[in-house]
Amino acid sequence: MSTIPGVLFTQAIKQPNALAIEDLGWKLSYGELAEKVKKAAAVLREMGLSRGDNFAIWAPNCAEWIISALAGQALGAVLVTLNTRYKGAEAEEILKRSKCKILLTVEDFLGHNYPNLINKDNLPFLEHVVIIRDRRGHEKFNAFLKSNIKPLENVDVTENDISDIIFTSGTTGSPKGAMTTHAQNIKVFESFTDAIGLNNSDKYLIINPFFHSFGYKAGWLSCLIKGAAIFPLAIFKVEEVLRIIQKSKITVMPGAPTIFQSLLDYTDLSKYDISSLRVATTGATTIPVDLIGNMHHKLGINDVFSAYGLTESTGVVSLCRKGDDFETIATTCGRPLPGTEVKLVNNEGGMVECENSGEILVRGFNVMKGYFDMPKATAEVIDEDGWLKTGDIGTLDKNGYLRITDRKKDMVIVGGFNVYPAEVEKALQKHKDIAEVAIVGVRNDRLGEVTHAHVVTRKPISEAELILWCRENMANYKVPRSISFHEDLPRNASGKVMKYLLKT
Repeated sequence: MSTIPGVLFTQAIKQPNALAIEDLGWKLSYGELAEKVKKAAAVLREMGLSRGDNFAIWAPNCAEWIISALAGQALGAVLVTLNTRYKGAEAEEILKRSKCKILLTVEDFLGHNYPNLINKDNLPFLEHVVIIRDRRGHEKFNAFLKSNIKPLENVDVTENDISDIIFTSGTTGSPKGAMTTHAQNIKVFESFTDAIGLNNSDKYLIINPFFHSFGYKAGWLSCLIKGAAIFPLAIFKVEEVLRIIQKSKITVMPGAPTIFQSLLDYTDLSKYDISSLRVATTGATTIPVDLIGNMHHKLGINDVFSAYGLTESTGVVSLCRKGDDFETIATTCGRPLPGTEVKLVNNEGGMVECENSGEILVRGFNVMKGYFDMPKATAEVIDEDGWLKTGDIGTLDKNGYLRITDRKKDMVIVGGFNVYPAEVEKALQKHKDIAEVAIVGVRNDRLGEVTHAHVVTRKPISEAELILWCRENMANYKVPRSISFHEDLPRNASGKVMKYLLKT
């Protein structure tokens, strides 16, 4: 059980007939899931994937995503996740930099044919593009598995091997790939699942995308660790979520605060029986105290947990505990994972006193091994003593509960997705009519925050035209929802844009 595929194979022995995944007509037991993973691994090995190679998945939440990930990892290969909202150029950059050998993807999701969005001529390391799902459901994947190749018998992976590389936007505008090991992921999410009380009788609806730690690690990996049943959901629609909860008696559901607020705002909520729902986990943004109370009283959820983490901390730094009151859950991120350390420091690196603000530093088994092929960037965030500099500002109270008082510099959180202004600015600067651009976050009732662009143009261009161009060239959550035009941007003596003068 010391590797991620090993977790699955252990459950297949312990409870072979228990439900593992239910998705689009498939009801796979743990025994059946293990067999599909072994067969998929054998096919991928025949295609040339082996220990130490990188492979990518660019697909929505589905059973095939999980099987493909586990199959590649069983060969000792490293999983690279691709955001389903990426445009072709964004996906190409990740595939090229990570030297992925195989891409597993889909042909039809939200109107996108992912294979058609990339140019293989730009990807010298990419040898195969495999379609794992199409409009006919599981037919493509079943054909992929119907090879005469014998299922994999022995895994070629150890607990200290890198299990995945998840790219996170950097303040320089260039994404960085955070590397974590099998052992790290298992240890972190054993703690996480123990804290929320997940067990093998639970049915877990996963709305959060698998390309993110929240959907992958706090999602289906957590289910494997405890032997719970996985219910993937590709697209969030309130009616569909309520229908699945009622029909399948879902007991656990993670999600950003906006997901639960959408359920509460739904006019026909009372028509659905969602009384089976007992646990919810949330985080990613500031949470109103009333929302936590309403999740408990109006949605009937017994236990609500909030957490704080980042990709570089294997997804989790701290989380609330069972029995914490609504105020604590809404206004804090809980306590650090057992066996890890958190400290707050001032600008000079000195520790700050209890209740005083400082930068949050983390040390322990949850700190990533580093950024893929970026030793300098790694050294900038992990010091010689192993402390990870999160860039977030917070306080610790006398009981050890962490509060986030400020965000990573300039970062905007759009509906739970982290957006770095530098990344959007870099994309906008490619527009032939843009001379200067500065991106800031503005409040939005539905998404929490959205991006707003302040631009200086070389010739007149309308707001609508520019927003349309952005939609065609970057992921939707990054697209500025509004634009202000200027003759010039305010700068200080060193020439840096003074964004605080642009924020309203």
